[in-house]
This record gives sequence, C-alpha cells and structure tokens, in this order.
Amino acid sequence: MKTLKFLPLLLLFLLASCSSVSVYSDYDKNADFNQYKTYAYQKSGIDKVEISDLDKKRILRAIDEQMTAKGFSKSENPDLLVNIFTKEREQVDVNQFNGGWGWGWGWGWNPWMMGMNNTSVSRYTEGTLFIDFIDNKKKELIWQGEGIGILTRNIDKKDERINEFVAKILAQYPPKKK
Repeated sequence: MKTLKFLPLLLLFLLASCSSVSVYSDYDKNADFNQYKTYAYQKSGIDKVEISDLDKKRILRAIDEQMTAKGFSKSENPDLLVNIFTKEREQVDVNQFNGGWGWGWGWGWNPWMMGMNNTSVSRYTEGTLFIDFIDNKKKELIWQGEGIGILTRNIDKKDERINEFVAKILAQYPPKKK
C-alpha cells in the first residue's frame, strides 16, 4: 500500500530525469550556408545576456566545441556573428492519483472509497537557449536555433546539461533544405 502512495512521485522523478532538450530552428531560405566558414561572438549581444558569467563561459565553450567539430574557425573578420539569448521560468506540476476498489462508477472515483488519494507537487526550472547566426556582411539574421529543457542547479551536472542543449541545437545547423 505504501508503495502505491509513492508511485506518482516515482513516475514524475523518472520522467524528469529522462527529460531531454526540445529543439527548433528557423532560417533564411535565401541564405547560402556553404559560404560561411568563420565565426566570432557578437560581444554587445553576449554582454546583455542575464545569466552568470560562469554559465556564459560554459555556453560559449560548448558552442566553440560544436563549431570546431563542424569545421568552423574563429576569426577577427568572421563570416558569421554568433549571439545567444536565454530565458527561464519556474514550472509547477501537480499530479493527482486516485485509486479505489469496490462498488462505484469505475477506477479512480468511488462513492464507497476503499482506496487512496495522493497529490504530488513538483517545481523545476525550465530554460530556453537561443543561438543566433548573423551574416556579418549583411548584418542580417540567417539562422536561429532554440532549445528548451529542464535546468539543473547541480554544479557537477551543469556542464553536461549545457553541452546537451548546445549540441542538440547546433545539430540543426546547417539546415537541410527541402
């Protein structure tokens, strides 16, 4: 009986621990993505991001790793300017489990309750990371990637989580034109 009481909490924990990053991207269909080989960060945009300097360093380091893996190099006169933007919000999930046995109108609701009711509330922070690629010559946005997922406050897991966000977002670049 006690095991059933904690079942909703256990399921919520399993879902949260297996949660991934949802990614989306948008791009200028007229852009020739093959022409871009070098990049630099748009300092004025990066400075405006309202997160800790440590997290900024983590994100920029992860972007550097992904861009290098894609064959890009940093340059003083880049083809692309890279900018980031972040958002976060607190999420609250309320889960209710009603279990009963006996006479009645089905599982979960009984006029002759011989079961249990359990409500669990969980709070977590959901974060969104935007990565923008701007054509340096035209000063136009050509690609934007977005990743949404659960953030962690655990210092040992932050690097891993940020790397996951950036890798999944940049896996969308360059876009596959149809």
